[in-house]
Amino acid sequence: MKTKTYVVLDDSPLSEFNMEMKEVMPREWNITEFEYLKLADFEEKSKDPTCSFIYTSYVAFESDKTESRYIFLHLSLGGDNVSLNDLRDIVSIPLGYAGVDAEHYNYKLGLFVRFMQKHINLIREKPDIISANVFKHYNENMSDVKGKTLYLIDDELAKDVSTAARIKTMYPYDFKLVEREDIKEAITGGNEDVVFLHKVGPEGKKLKARCYKILIGAANGDFYYFNYHMISPKKQDGFLSSDFKKLAKAKQK
Repeated sequence: MKTKTYVVLDDSPLSEFNMEMKEVMPREWNITEFEYLKLADFEEKSKDPTCSFIYTSYVAFESDKTESRYIFLHLSLGGDNVSLNDLRDIVSIPLGYAGVDAEHYNYKLGLFVRFMQKHINLIREKPDIISANVFKHYNENMSDVKGKTLYLIDDELAKDVSTAARIKTMYPYDFKLVEREDIKEAITGGNEDVVFLHKVGPEGKKLKARCYKILIGAANGDFYYFNYHMISPKKQDGFLSSDFKKLAKAKQK
């Protein structure tokens, strides 16, 4: 809370990430002062403990033998004599799989920034969450999805649940198969009735990788569900029947 937050921009002057962040930060961010930072200045600035940073990076997991890489959005703290790899993460959100079209997630950046700010306020109020399973905390909101309309894109669903008829057999609550433009409109319009799926996976670029699945409120930026699985012949790159069953069985807190 005492830092100045720097949004680290891409090198490209035509970067959609840069344009989107320049639009959403003045609207969404109010807990610290903020400024934009060139990527070339990031390494030196990262050594300043009075600074925090919002930036993207490619992430690979040491225990993951598939050598898959993902793009994450981070909020991290700088520190004395730290390298870029040693920045102290406060929150990291999977945006997409490396090489996947950035248009699939750039329009959601405003909500992710809103979520980051809410998350900071949450851990200020409940610091014990830092050492607990934070996914469990957000998954406690799962049952609230039933009171809203779940927006789904058919190419983000496993094949056995890619039609409305199949989904209804496992999830008998309001949902709608939509296009990405419909989700953009729900976010822009602040539709409080809509929760949408943010799916991160290789989209045919790799047979084995992680598939992240997050359900997000189009108006409030709240997370209602966070899960991932390793893709396999039995678990495709998409929201699974088991995910729908979890939602359907979720009980009120």
